[in-house]
Amino acid sequence: MGLHVLLYWPNVVGYIRIGLVFAAWAAHETPAVFVPLYLVCIVLDGVDGWLARKLSQTSRFGAWLDVVVDNLGRGMLWSLLFEWGWLVCALEWCVFVCNHHSRGEQWKSSFSSSPALIQAIMANGFRTPLGMWVVSGLHCLPVWLYACQWGLLSHWLGLPLWIQDVGTLLLGAGRLLALLAEIWCIWTHIQYLTADEPEQKDH
Repeated sequence: MGLHVLLYWPNVVGYIRIGLVFAAWAAHETPAVFVPLYLVCIVLDGVDGWLARKLSQTSRFGAWLDVVVDNLGRGMLWSLLFEWGWLVCALEWCVFVCNHHSRGEQWKSSFSSSPALIQAIMANGFRTPLGMWVVSGLHCLPVWLYACQWGLLSHWLGLPLWIQDVGTLLLGAGRLLALLAEIWCIWTHIQYLTADEPEQKDH
């Protein structure tokens, strides 16, 4: 395709999202600024895919960039929320490397030989009730926790604490299911790396 792929409109949206992530990071102590910036970044995550299909501008670079921006945003938020947030960030980057090294841009559809639960999570590109629950846990849990930490769910939305707790439990459960899929991805990549490892001959 060549370097002109870098200027495909879906990829330009990706660059805008990167700018929004850094702007949100700079404004993380001002929720009234942080939340709109981060939410726009999330909305644009759907726009770039739609543009890619609408304009026939899908590309391996675009698939790679989309996940990179997602990881940047979530990693930034987890690191801001907790001292141990970098662990979640590191795990997600590790999974990214595993999936895109051995499975490429078609990684979402490469789980046909996985255990039933992993297949159910990944089915139809996450477009199932279970898949959407897992994706919600992956993407929405850090935003929800940020809102809880700053009291936004109470002050902005007027949600009682029990609803906030239920939301945290549901999203947390979704994130734990995502963790199972992530562990499987890492394990299968380890198998991929070691499957054709040549045996050393004794001299």
